[in-house]
Amino acid sequence: MTRALIADDEPHLAQYLKQQLGECWPELEIVGLAKNGIEAAEQIAALQPDIAFLDIQMPGLTGLEVAQGIEGSTRVVFVTAYDEYALEAFDAAAIDYLLKPLKDERLRSCVARIKAAVSRPQAAEASGLAEALQRLLPSTQAPQPRLRFIRAASADLVHQVAVEDVLFFHADDKYTVVRTAQAEHLIRSTITDLAAQLDPEQFWQVHRSTLINLAHLAGTRRDEMSRLFVRIKGYAQELPVSRAYVHLFKAM
Repeated sequence: MTRALIADDEPHLAQYLKQQLGECWPELEIVGLAKNGIEAAEQIAALQPDIAFLDIQMPGLTGLEVAQGIEGSTRVVFVTAYDEYALEAFDAAAIDYLLKPLKDERLRSCVARIKAAVSRPQAAEASGLAEALQRLLPSTQAPQPRLRFIRAASADLVHQVAVEDVLFFHADDKYTVVRTAQAEHLIRSTITDLAAQLDPEQFWQVHRSTLINLAHLAGTRRDEMSRLFVRIKGYAQELPVSRAYVHLFKAM
């Protein structure tokens, strides 16, 4: 049985989609309803549904950001009010979308496409999704000046951490960890905000919660399940790479 999760910050729309899916695809099992992006990411990781219906504009994390962080085999259908250029990008990436307000005929077409997709290998889709998201995410964010220093407070002392000394940034609950070879600091900036302000040639996002400094990249490793991990100079533990970002390391 195919399993699905619905994420929308408007509960009545999530319930309506659930009801409509029940009518046109009775065999589909809805395993979760998430009311924001953070809940969606957590439920996808825990439940590993076959399909995630993601509203694009949600608090916490957008649907685009949730899709970037998916590490399992979950396929994505965006539920969106985006204009045509975005919809064309979704089509090119071999993923589907539902445009609000939902229409019965379009939903049935989407269901047919999903049923065909779940019977196909997913590697090409994952690569296409990653490329589409990389094109779309910057367009939703205003450009910001490049950061040279990170201000991190500790007790009465404010540290000025040079960005070239940062090994990686990692989101941790309400804070983001700034890791250097010598210390660990906490800041309130989100990974999304940091990514918009850092040099993309130097800092790569490898997970929805992690940005690494390529200057300190020591190497990569795949485990027995073909999951990719990066190793950072001066840091003992490995960091996981989400499947949406694996394509960045193909040339390495």
